[in-house]
Amino acid sequence: MIQTVMVFSPHPDDAEFHAGGTMAAMAQTGSRIIPVVVTDGRCGSFHLNGDSLAGLRAEEAREAAKALGAEPPILLGYPDMSLDGLPPGTLRQDFLRLLRTYQPDIVISPDAAGPWDVHPDHRAVAIAASEAVLFAPLPLASPRHAEEGLRPHFVVEKYFWTKLDHANHIVDISESMERKLAALARHESQMRFLVEDILRQADKAGLELGELSEIARREPALAMRWALEAEAAEIGAKAGYRYGEAFRKVRFHPLVERLLSQKE
Repeated sequence: MIQTVMVFSPHPDDAEFHAGGTMAAMAQTGSRIIPVVVTDGRCGSFHLNGDSLAGLRAEEAREAAKALGAEPPILLGYPDMSLDGLPPGTLRQDFLRLLRTYQPDIVISPDAAGPWDVHPDHRAVAIAASEAVLFAPLPLASPRHAEEGLRPHFVVEKYFWTKLDHANHIVDISESMERKLAALARHESQMRFLVEDILRQADKAGLELGELSEIARREPALAMRWALEAEAAEIGAKAGYRYGEAFRKVRFHPLVERLLSQKE
């Protein structure tokens, strides 16, 4: 049976960074991958203006989705760094409607129960995704959806990306690491921004990087490849894989899980 996977990403590149290998592996086995990009990423540059960057990052998100084998992303278009200023419940309602429309078997998102994340967009998406999967099965949560033909829906598997020491599940991405890296390379404007940010910090710290700095500026995707391979190798090693991605995986209520474990 083909599974539908919905991925909630605060910014155009977040899902690829944290779950790109998992998304690519699921797509390879025939799953339908539906990325949902919540903000337009317009603040991620030292040089471009916001409107130009927003349009560029939308196109990069589409190209990255292709590289993973995913469907074209659903772009909600909220301004970057604005989610904490939305009226309460706005994102939850957006996500709830998407869950009932597409009826995914799996949801991937940031982890609301993980370590504190300094970025308000990350926190907002994590909380809204957790709330939406909780309320989506309840017919009296947004009952007007029934009038539109939208049915309540229980998402069986939730993959919340998190830090390694908070994870209970590691996905083997040894065979899909290259597709993850290829997708991230499509986010060229963000790769350049992240590398430049690191180099600026290194300069402030008084580090002399010399030729390494020039190589990183000339080929930011290569610099990010080195960092991402090192991180994925560290995660994978915990489970005996070459490369891995870390999640807090949740299925059913703890009581149901306990009964299932006894049955097995």
